[in-house]
Amino acid sequence: MITSTSNGRIKNIMNLKNSARARRQQDCFLVEGPRMFFETPKERLKEVYVTGEFEKKYRECLEGCRYEVISDAVCRHLSDTKTPQGVTALVKKKESTLEEILAGEQPPCLFLLENLQDPGNLGTILRTSEGAGVSGVIMNRETVDPYNPKVIRSTMGAIFRVPFVIVHDFDEVLEKLNAAGVRTYAAHLGGEEFYRQDYRGGCAFFIGNEGNGLSDELTARADVKIRIPMKGQVESLNAAVASTVLMYEALRQREWS
Repeated sequence: MITSTSNGRIKNIMNLKNSARARRQQDCFLVEGPRMFFETPKERLKEVYVTGEFEKKYRECLEGCRYEVISDAVCRHLSDTKTPQGVTALVKKKESTLEEILAGEQPPCLFLLENLQDPGNLGTILRTSEGAGVSGVIMNRETVDPYNPKVIRSTMGAIFRVPFVIVHDFDEVLEKLNAAGVRTYAAHLGGEEFYRQDYRGGCAFFIGNEGNGLSDELTARADVKIRIPMKGQVESLNAAVASTVLMYEALRQREWS
């Protein structure tokens, strides 16, 4: 049993928890809690740490899984939540490629995220993408790290099922989307009402930073600018809510129109 927070492996986990750079260098990330742990594909588990209570409660589920028992104090030290849930695991990263996403049988429905900063927004977008049948999510390096513990927790397991790609810039992505006949839509206050468009073919929606919106450069490269009409004095919705509205309009058109 590991009882000291000075243990080398425990220190490394804390480093991975707090540092996107460390996660990139080691090509892995953390999951916490039974739901996320049991959602994780077994072949991607690198290290697993459980409390004695967790081991006792989930003994059958842990059969065939290599793990290390840690004290409750160490578990609290590692936890990213107020109430530790008894398990922390180190997981191998796995990302998709745009080519894989575009190779699907159905016309793709994609979301391009530019400079999003809120972990909750990104996690919600990934989770909702699964529910709405989105083909994949593409984000630039300036967007919050998708392996941030807060993002992981917000995805509720969708991080393992929704294809996503991280790119340095969108130039090559836009070229490939154009070559594949994918029509692009920039969420913009100066756009047309979003429900007037046809999303049954290949489509990609551009979603911008929470405070500043899309950059002028990326907006200019979209085929169409669209907006979600607002009543009252509300100017816009946050990134996750706006994405949800667009995802489900695309799904409605594809499934029921």
